[in-house]
Amino acid sequence: MPLKLPDRLPAIELLKQENIFVMDTTRATGQDIRPLRIAILNLMPLKITTETDLVRLLSNTPLQVEISFMKIKSHTPKNTPIEHMKAFYTDFELMRGQRYDGMIVTGAPVEQMDFESVTYWDEITEIFDWARTHVTSTLYICWAAQAGLYHFYGVPKYPLEKKMFGIFPHRALQPLHPIFRGFDDVFYVPHSRHTEVRREDILRIPALTLLSESPEAGVYLVMARGGREFFVTGHSEYSPLTLDGEYRRDLGKDLPIEMPRNYYIDDDPAKGVLVRWRAHANLLFSNWLNYFVYQETPYDINDIQ
Repeated sequence: MPLKLPDRLPAIELLKQENIFVMDTTRATGQDIRPLRIAILNLMPLKITTETDLVRLLSNTPLQVEISFMKIKSHTPKNTPIEHMKAFYTDFELMRGQRYDGMIVTGAPVEQMDFESVTYWDEITEIFDWARTHVTSTLYICWAAQAGLYHFYGVPKYPLEKKMFGIFPHRALQPLHPIFRGFDDVFYVPHSRHTEVRREDILRIPALTLLSESPEAGVYLVMARGGREFFVTGHSEYSPLTLDGEYRRDLGKDLPIEMPRNYYIDDDPAKGVLVRWRAHANLLFSNWLNYFVYQETPYDINDIQ
């Protein structure tokens, strides 16, 4: 089903080349249905890449989806043209009075800093609090997952001896939970992080439900408030070449980086990437949209509380 996107968003042409049905605002206004309203707070450095990754996954939805990109005032991106930010992103202050059926908060390259040392910590926690009363269900990804768990529940993060980097097998702890509808017994998820949250900290908090973990990568998926909040520590949204780009970037900077595990065919970068997380990623996002956004959000969006 179609996604309603801002006119001229670069992701539109990229996804049309993949035969994914998207429409711009001009075309969508001719359809008399209420779209799901999804806000995306994109904190990743390469914003156009992240936009495309997320839009690709949100395309498999039961209804038309209207995407709005949110930005914060206390941080200016260095890797995205300012013209792009002005054209497609809106300050939180201008979105504060709106309500949204769903929201996605991405990771950010600040995970090795203390939370309170992040320059935009006060603003982002204000947005977290706002989402609880203005959004039906929020999906927090990677650093945002750690930040949300810390802000709401006091869950600490811990530094890793070396970067968790690669594609790792996971299992569902509650296989019949709707978020896992259609999942295989073992599914794969990309991880790229220097810190972690630990299962013992999650399990001691009654308000949190640990839904999935990996023997190697640890905690993966945590739920709170009956599905109004999901905390995802991995990067299910990553495209096939994202980890390859990170690996080659760090090699080029002479940074200490190991080859991403379980990623290249026969562990040989020359042979290319073995993609085995795409099906899981599509199911994760479509299940979230279907069971925890579409089926839970009120028809009158102003009734969200």
